[in-house]
Amino acid sequence: MFDFREYLRMEMFPHMLCPGCGHGIVLGALLRAIHSLKLTKDEIVVVSGIGCSSRLAGYVDFNTLHTTHGRPLAFATGIKLARPELTVIVITGDGDGLSIGGNHLIHAARRNVGLTCLLLNNQIYGMTGGQFAPTTQIGRVSTTSPKGQYETPFDSCKLAEAAGASFVARGITYEPSALEKLIVAAIENKGFSFLEVASDCPEFFGRFNKLGNPADQILMQKQNVVDVEAAAALPAERLRGKMLTGILHHEPRPEYGAVYAESVA
Repeated sequence: MFDFREYLRMEMFPHMLCPGCGHGIVLGALLRAIHSLKLTKDEIVVVSGIGCSSRLAGYVDFNTLHTTHGRPLAFATGIKLARPELTVIVITGDGDGLSIGGNHLIHAARRNVGLTCLLLNNQIYGMTGGQFAPTTQIGRVSTTSPKGQYETPFDSCKLAEAAGASFVARGITYEPSALEKLIVAAIENKGFSFLEVASDCPEFFGRFNKLGNPADQILMQKQNVVDVEAAAALPAERLRGKMLTGILHHEPRPEYGAVYAESVA
């Protein structure tokens, strides 16, 4: 029987996540995925940066590094090169991973380093005061855009694919079982795996933008997404304004560490 407590540092609880935050759903899916893959705790390294999502590394009973803002992929690259037998998982946010850490993201993808990057996208800097992020939708209110922000947001999955990631997918917290399967597929890929997860922030994002309670916000995910396989049969006008979920790109190619080790040998 699966017991979450087997994989958690119970002395770190209660957690600091706000009621209704989607990050707990992501953590649950990640732990179920690890359990299904039968990975031991000593085989796993979880690396995070700074932000609400990055605090998850402190709750899991694996080898963990809570690093500096925007730098988890740089630390994780070093770990994977030094200890290629380990399963290295990065948990980052849309601010940590796409703003100050954006350069590390594109180069980890370009190199095809054997990491799994979970980017939890809540469209806001939730921990540091509610500033708008690189993924905040046009017109949305934040503490730094009280009349709405008007910078074009990143599509992080398109960015990762264009940079060279061999596996790119998107999941949502409304579908935790599907998310678990995507995490399994991401970990099983031998190169750089990028998985964006739409995860609600009920406080700085939801409350500021009058999106209702946490249940209302998670239901909005259902209304605004289309699975990539279903999308293939729909006309373009039906997909306008929708977000695609599922495996968006998978093109296996040589993993950076393996190529580097072979060249050294």
